[in-house]
Amino acid sequence: MTTRPNILWLCTDQQRWDTIAALGNTSVRTPHVDSLVNDGVAFTNAFCQSTVCSPSRASFLTGRYPRTTGCRQNGQTLPERETLISRIFADAGYVCGLSGKLHLASCSDGKVEVRGDDGYSEFQWSHHPPPDWEENAYSQWLKAKGTSWEEIYNGPTTGYVKDGVPAALHQTTWCTEVAVDFIKRHRDEPWFFSWNPFDPHHPFDPPPEYLARYHPDDMPLPSYQPGELDDKTPYQQLDHEWAHNSPGEFHVGGMTDDDRRAVTAAYYAMIELVDDQVGRMLAALAETDQARDTLVIFMSDHGEMLGDHGLYFKGPHFYEGAIRIPLVMRYPDQFSKGEVVDDLTELLDLAPTLCDAAGIDIPAGMQGYSLVPQLTGQSEKGTIRDSVFCEYYNSWTHPRSYGSMLRTDRYKICVYHGIEEGELYDLETDPHEFTNLWNSADHADLKQQMLKDAFDASVFTMDPLPPRLGPF
Repeated sequence: MTTRPNILWLCTDQQRWDTIAALGNTSVRTPHVDSLVNDGVAFTNAFCQSTVCSPSRASFLTGRYPRTTGCRQNGQTLPERETLISRIFADAGYVCGLSGKLHLASCSDGKVEVRGDDGYSEFQWSHHPPPDWEENAYSQWLKAKGTSWEEIYNGPTTGYVKDGVPAALHQTTWCTEVAVDFIKRHRDEPWFFSWNPFDPHHPFDPPPEYLARYHPDDMPLPSYQPGELDDKTPYQQLDHEWAHNSPGEFHVGGMTDDDRRAVTAAYYAMIELVDDQVGRMLAALAETDQARDTLVIFMSDHGEMLGDHGLYFKGPHFYEGAIRIPLVMRYPDQFSKGEVVDDLTELLDLAPTLCDAAGIDIPAGMQGYSLVPQLTGQSEKGTIRDSVFCEYYNSWTHPRSYGSMLRTDRYKICVYHGIEEGELYDLETDPHEFTNLWNSADHADLKQQMLKDAFDASVFTMDPLPPRLGPF
């Protein structure tokens, strides 16, 4: 491509793939993301490379697998040798900015996230809304408005849902105000902006005015069959009682159907707030005559179980709700309009895609594929890849939990390392992943082939660097 687009990268946190009205969810309202679907290209089989934040973000921001980046776990720092896509664009003459979360280093226990050479000249950091750090730019914004998190986060809690802060003072709203200001100030130069709110990550605490729009009785129940976890991993059995296997945090085992519907209503309310803020940024592009010059991405870092299979949040689980995410891209006059691509896609394809779209050479260390042929209607169906790969290496909960997943159009295998456990699903006959075929004698040959394919994937995803300079 010969153009030099601005980049508006909209990345939510923990949003499932099936949460966009235009793509089939009739219970949630997302008119602004719907407009991106209608005016751009939606990838309906897009998958993250880890089910938790840091490894996934390190992967799609470098175009490399978690095992390759060296950031395999929450709490690890992305090694200095890794190059972020924002750094690449800054080196190409773009002014780069960020609002919200980055999460490429530990920020627990009061630590401020260590920044690497990320290329962001404007960096408004807020890992999450609570004021756990003086450096939380959202907290500073609240202070400038004469209030604080403690003063405004005082709504009632009903069961598993809390009335959060008003939308006008929400972290997602603040992230958007930073983005809109950036868009307006840099209209005369190429720019790259990363919008990273904490929503719709748990806790389930939308603004009360948004929560009131979703009645629990109108919500579907999660996809779950009693007894289905009997032949599945101990990680799932433990998380079926307490999310994250963290007693006292979120008691899944104590939930009623009313509780489950209420949580879904709150989650969708959070997503509608996200959507309204997306609308504000799209309006800013239109008002400044930058819409046609801007490539917009809407996606998330990983999914949310939301009660499916009796699980909430995330962990060493590779169900569709955890690994499959929304991915929509719009670039007027350059990308196709109203197209839906159901090819298997990995989030690490985004970095090489952006380089390709902006006329920047794709670095040799990137392991993804450019999606520009799919975005411009110049490829045949099924030409990206025949499988997707996802990793969990003691990444968050459950000490010593290691898993690898390979998914094709029809089959999925989840291999848990160091224990005699695994999962195998036929997604054609069992799209909801209720029946684990791991121990099925009738599927022994399929299991053997999928095990080999998963092992091959683990080998073929090794670091392509350093380059080989000669035969010896």
